[in-house]
Amino acid sequence: MALTGCTPTAPDLLSADEVDRAAVQVGDYPEAVASLRDSSFRLGAVMLAGADPTDNAVTSPVSALYALSMLRAGAATTTAAEMDEVLGFPAENRDEAMNALLALWQEHDGDPGTVDEDDPPEAPLLHLANGIFIDRGLTVGETFLQTLAAQYGSGVYPVDFSDRSTEDTINAWISEHTGGRIDQAPLDYDPDTRVSLLNTVYFAAAWATPFDPVDTAPGPFQLTDGGTIQADMMRQLVSANYASGDGWTAMDLPYNEGFQMRLILPDQGGSPVMSASQLADVRVGMESGSAVVVGLVLPKFDHRYHQDLLELLANMGLTETFGEYPDFSPINPDLYVSGAAQEANITVAERGTIAAAVTQINMVESGMPTSDVDFVLDRPFQYQIIHTETGMPLFMGTVMDPR
Repeated sequence: MALTGCTPTAPDLLSADEVDRAAVQVGDYPEAVASLRDSSFRLGAVMLAGADPTDNAVTSPVSALYALSMLRAGAATTTAAEMDEVLGFPAENRDEAMNALLALWQEHDGDPGTVDEDDPPEAPLLHLANGIFIDRGLTVGETFLQTLAAQYGSGVYPVDFSDRSTEDTINAWISEHTGGRIDQAPLDYDPDTRVSLLNTVYFAAAWATPFDPVDTAPGPFQLTDGGTIQADMMRQLVSANYASGDGWTAMDLPYNEGFQMRLILPDQGGSPVMSASQLADVRVGMESGSAVVVGLVLPKFDHRYHQDLLELLANMGLTETFGEYPDFSPINPDLYVSGAAQEANITVAERGTIAAAVTQINMVESGMPTSDVDFVLDRPFQYQIIHTETGMPLFMGTVMDPR
C-alpha cells in the first residue's frame, strides 16, 4: 500500500494514498447510530461497574467506543464476530456511522489549547482525535488504512518503539488534543509495542445558566459508608427536563447549543452504578420528562480516573479479541492486544464543565507460540542429541539432579 506524508511534523502523518474522507450524515444511518449509542451506554455501564465502589469514577464511553471501533476495523473472522456480538455493534455501516458522528460533532470542533478553563466557552467545544502509532518495521494492511482514512479521518504515525523518545511523541500528541489536561499515555511504555491505537475526547462548555458563586457554600454530602462530609455546594433555580422512575430521579442541566449534563440520583440507599438496561430505562424516561423549575444543589468537583480495560473487556466477553489468538489480519496477521486503558478527568464548577479522556490500545507481535500442552521437566529425565536427517544419537544422558 502506498503511503503519503500529510503534515510536516515529526513523525509525519501517513494515510492511504488517494483516499478521501467519506462525506456522510447521521441521518443516512439512523439504525447504526442508535446501535452505537446503545453500545456506548453498554460500555459505560461496564466501565463504571468495574470501578472501585469507593472511587470517583470518570469514564468516556465515546472514547472507548472509537478506540474499539478502529480496532474492529482491523479485525476479521471470529474476532470480528465476537466484537460485534459483545459490543452490540451494528451489523452494517458501523464505520460509516462512526464517521457521521464525527462529522456531526465537527461543528463544535476547536483547539483545546485556546480554552480558558476558569471561563469555559459559551459555545461548547468538542474535540475528538484518532491516532494510530505504528512501528516503522511493521507492514500494515491496505484495507485497514483505507478505512481509517475514509471513515475515521485518521492515518498512521510511523515511529520507532525501540526508541524511548517515541513515548514523548505519543504523550505530546495526547497533551495537544486534550488541552494539556492529560499529558501521559494511560499505558506504560513498552518497546515491544508495534501498534498503539489512541482516541482522545475533549469537552468544554459553559452552563446555559451559570451558578452564582455567591450562592456556593459548604453543605452536607452523604458517603456510601453512611458518613457525611462537607462539600462546596452550588445552588440555583433552573428550568430543566425532569423525570423519575424505578429507583431513580433525574434532570438534564443544559449547556448551550445542544449539550446537557444528565444528573441521576438513585433512591436513598441505592447505587449510582447502573446496568445498561437501567440506563436505557432512564433514557426512555427522560425522553418523556417534563420541564419544571428545579431547586438544584450540586457539589463542585474536580476528579480524574485511570482504568485498565484489558481484563474488564475480556470479562465482558471479548475473550478472543483480547486473548492470545485473535484475528487482526487486516492490520497484520501476527498482532495481538497487549494492553488497553483509559485516563479521564472532569472539572465541574459554577461557570461550566471541562473534561478530557484518552483511550489507548496497544498491540504486539506474537513471539514464542503459546503451548497447546504443558511439558514441565521437574523430575529426572533423559535427553538425546539427535542428528535430524539420520536419527543418529550423538549424545544421550540422564538428569537426576540438575544442581
